[in-house]
Amino acid sequence: MRRTKPPFRADHVGSLLRPAALKEARAKRAKGEMSAADLKAVEDREIERVIKKQEEVGLQAVTDGEFRRSWWHLDFLWGLDGVERHVMETGIAFAGVNTRAEGLKVIGRIGFTSHPMIEHYKFVAAHAKAMPKITIPAPSAAYGRPMATPIDKQAYPDLGGFFHDLGQAYRKAVRAFADAGCRYLQLDEVFIAMLCDEKYRQQMRDRGDDPEKLGEIYGDLINVAMSDIPADMTITMHMCRGNYKSTYMGAGGYEAVQEILFNKINVHGYFMEYDDARSGGFEPLRMLPKGKQVVLGIVTTKTGKLESKDELKRRIDEAAKFAPLDQLCLSGQCGFASTEEGNVLTEDEQWAKLARIVEVAQEVWG
Repeated sequence: MRRTKPPFRADHVGSLLRPAALKEARAKRAKGEMSAADLKAVEDREIERVIKKQEEVGLQAVTDGEFRRSWWHLDFLWGLDGVERHVMETGIAFAGVNTRAEGLKVIGRIGFTSHPMIEHYKFVAAHAKAMPKITIPAPSAAYGRPMATPIDKQAYPDLGGFFHDLGQAYRKAVRAFADAGCRYLQLDEVFIAMLCDEKYRQQMRDRGDDPEKLGEIYGDLINVAMSDIPADMTITMHMCRGNYKSTYMGAGGYEAVQEILFNKINVHGYFMEYDDARSGGFEPLRMLPKGKQVVLGIVTTKTGKLESKDELKRRIDEAAKFAPLDQLCLSGQCGFASTEEGNVLTEDEQWAKLARIVEVAQEVWG
């Protein structure tokens, strides 16, 4: 059965490899060799092109590829009131590589008044025939990175107030997207998935947090974020264990968080990383409630090697032992460029993967 509302049988997480022209323009802008208006003109042109390309491949939902941002999460968080950019001494450790040393610090009460990404969404909506989708980080991204987030003690003597304000800022932000016409919004949730990793849980204990409680807090924040949406709006969450230049941050099956995921969080669908053994088996899908979708991230965005149709169908069959086929969809396990550096594959390989997702979805669900 083809789906007429999101998530779709063939879907994708959202970020796409940045084309050379865009990378060049952003580098020039960073050096002060290009005006903001000229950069926007390049972004607009490249986004229009990438929207058409997604539609030609046959995707029912399109994004701007996250072309106007540098990070999957920080650009959004920096736009909240009370939050600013923070340059750290060192980046976050991924497998064999550290990220750029950027983060956020909380300098006052967190709030939401407006955000440049509302306009980013409107641009996609104005240029797309397919359904426009916006991706933003889940609220946990403001707190969950393995090095502590600097939070002004005068603004927040205790964390309860911080989490309360963060949830309310998100509720307003999600509502603002809805008021701008958005009906498909995805919350990128790395830190609930990271709670599947014992090493990460220990890092959180070492900094004074209780990993058992964090999962509950992050789940509550998502429910608050989507507590004021119109009835016809779909909110999905995407989970992965880190994606930076094709490397990862953590490993572990979903068992550790299955209860929170499926019994506590009110989202309509889950994009679940499942491209290799690092994510464990499909057994947790047994807990998927009726009426919700799981988008199986079994196509990897970390390498250019194209999965065979047979291989993908075999894995969909495996997943269907634990959840009804009708509640399943297909996508990549993550975006192709969670940060502007992008993963190590070519644009042609990226489009071949997206085309393969569409093709397999048509053959499996008709």
